[in-house]
Amino acid sequence: MSEQKCFRCDKLLVDKKTAFLYLGRNFTHEVPCCPKCNKVYIPMSLAEGRIADVERELEDK
Repeated sequence: MSEQKCFRCDKLLVDKKTAFLYLGRNFTHEVPCCPKCNKVYIPMSLAEGRIADVERELEDK
């Protein structure tokens, strides 16, 4: 990952294990996060990859 900064805080993002909740199910993934405001950045590759896979699996149940 190239160095990315939080638009709001102007701090460098750091990788942080983050919990996601979808259709009552939890899963975790390490994503870039602002160390000051804790806003997370969801890369397009994650949104179209792992998150989309989890959504399909849960919706099919």
